Amino acid sequence: MRKTLLAGAIAALTIAAGGGALAQQAPAKPSHGMRADADGDGRISQAEFVARRVDRLAAADADRDGSVAPEEMRAVFEARRAQRADARFQRLDADHDGAISRAEFDAPRAAGTGNRADARPHRMARPARMHRGGSRMEHRGHRMEARGPISIAEVRGKAEQAFTRLDADRDGFLTSAERQAGMQAFREQRRAARQAQRQASPPAPASE
Repeated sequence: MRKTLLAGAIAALTIAAGGGALAQQAPAKPSHGMRADADGDGRISQAEFVARRVDRLAAADADRDGSVAPEEMRAVFEARRAQRADARFQRLDADHDGAISRAEFDAPRAAGTGNRADARPHRMARPARMHRGGSRMEHRGHRMEARGPISIAEVRGKAEQAFTRLDADRDGFLTSAERQAGMQAFREQRRAARQAQRQASPPAPASE
């Protein structure tokens, strides 16, 4: 059951990365749901499906030993966070002088443009928000430590198995309908597993 759920989770994560309506016209920039469709043909091949799960791990494998250690994954998270912070700074620094004036700081909010982080940057400085962000990072770090190194070969194998299960017509490609059906099946499987776990748990003793 645990192996099945793990494989299903891999499939579900990739479905979420590869979903989206095929009937819509292709936008100038690929939507979040179609990022796995590397060649833009409106469907996902096995190579694209697997690459979506494996390529990021391979890039994080700094010592090229075929696995991603917790410290390597943390380095990736830190690099992404620094990159996002730098991009946010560049958006606010309108005159590109390397400093953000009060006028630049308030401009997105006054204009009502930009994303929520830029439009209301003062909210990002709230201690509670910063604490929650730090707690999430700390919790993620603990989970990585407990899990240990991630084998890229194992992830590749599970992704290939997940693709085979999702490819209902066995044509070597995933359609939107197949992805949606796979997501629904995973949800039902997870719901059944939770129900079985509740039934297996002994009832709490009655208080005297």
